[in-house]
Formats: sequence, structure tokens, C-alpha cells
Amino acid sequence: MGVAGGDDCFPELAAQSLGKNRIIGNSDEIVRRNPDIIIGSWCGKKFRPEKVAVRPGWENVNAVKNQQLFEIKSADILQPGPAALTDGVAQLHRIVMDWSHLYG
Repeated sequence: MGVAGGDDCFPELAAQSLGKNRIIGNSDEIVRRNPDIIIGSWCGKKFRPEKVAVRPGWENVNAVKNQQLFEIKSADILQPGPAALTDGVAQLHRIVMDWSHLYG
């Protein structure tokens, strides 16, 4: 996230090489860390911001309150190769910059 202009609110997970080690097991921790932006990306599934927003306690999360929930297609961000470094980072950067113009 830093390369795109934002701050990761789970930096300790970003350092994990395996995806299974980057899973946030307790959703209360997301509420506690209160992200300004939530990015969703799943292989083979569509990100549904409306389902994320209704999780218990998440109505207090800034990203939910300000409708800052976005999807980046898995082919652009999760696949190995140059797309994650070009298309994915460009999309992240646009989302962060749009947020910063509204709330920063």
C-alpha cells in the first residue's frame, strides 16, 4: 500500500509470504484499527461492499461510514507478474489519491 501512497493498517501481515498467514482472524481488529479505505479482491468471487458494510460493528469503521469500499480485480492485484506492479498499483494509487482529495 505504501508504494501507492497509503498506509497499511496491518503492516505485520503484509510481511507474511503466504496468503493464509495474511488472514485477519478477528473482524473486531478491523473495527479497532478503523481503516479509511477497504480494498477487496478475491479470486473467482466478486467483492460485495454491501455485505462487508453490514458486518457487526463495522458501521463505526471510517471506510464504511464514508463508503470507501472498493474492488480491485484479482487478475490486477493478486496474480504474480507485472500486472500487480502496474495495473494493481495504479488502481490502488487512484483510490488513495481520490480519498486524500476528499478526506485528507
